[in-house]
Amino acid sequence: MTVPDMDTLAISLQDGVARIALNRPDKANAINLRMWDELREAMRWLTRTDAARVGVLEARGRHFCAGLDLATFDELQALTQDACEGRARERLREHILDIQDTVTAIERCTKPVIASVHAACVGGGIDIIAACDLRYCSEAAWFCVKEIDVGLVADVGTLQRLPKLVGEGLAREMAFTGRRVSGAEAQGMRLVNRCFSHDAALAEGVDEVARTLAAKSPLALRGTKHMLNHARDHRVAEGLDHVATWNAAMLYSQDLREAVAAAREKRAPVFRD
Repeated sequence: MTVPDMDTLAISLQDGVARIALNRPDKANAINLRMWDELREAMRWLTRTDAARVGVLEARGRHFCAGLDLATFDELQALTQDACEGRARERLREHILDIQDTVTAIERCTKPVIASVHAACVGGGIDIIAACDLRYCSEAAWFCVKEIDVGLVADVGTLQRLPKLVGEGLAREMAFTGRRVSGAEAQGMRLVNRCFSHDAALAEGVDEVARTLAAKSPLALRGTKHMLNHARDHRVAEGLDHVATWNAAMLYSQDLREAVAAAREKRAPVFRD
């Protein structure tokens, strides 16, 4: 299976687990326009690659992500120049919407995506992990919605997704103050599923979760992610109707037959990609 070669991300695939690493360690994995684009491309690859059953979003170097690369502001200004200010603002809005879509691509990806966070996760890093399905960190990790301190309104998803993870009050506190949240506090506020004692334990724990998911029915994993995303944004009745339609189409699958047979034979099920 061909693994894409990218400038700002490093991707590998083994035993059903795709590892997608932010790979600008010399810049503390600060996000430039190229990284945004490659993140979306990586999520498309993850969706289309049958052998990849689950994704782990991690980072190389000292920090997970230092936020937006400040050079990006110059890049955007160059891309949106026009003698007409109205047209320049229109182009800027289009670019902002496109960057938002690169993060939404994580939710749009049909496979579960797990965030593994060490050290700093700032600004755009929060945008990225908030779109993931599961989040884990080490005690050395810290989180910060930094945009307020550089005179910006966070516009790539944090203000929309974070309240649904940690609650309205805590999300507002993080967004208004820009204060650091430690790994242990992040677990307490449910920003992460679990905080591990150190980075090695984080890597081991995330690997165990990823391998556990990779052994499940791929069809059921994809359906479960789809339904959870749908349920978050719709009324209960709408979600129930939607999952009834899904299962009417997908219920009697090879995966179901294999799971039942494995249970009867007291063995681990083996699902096709």
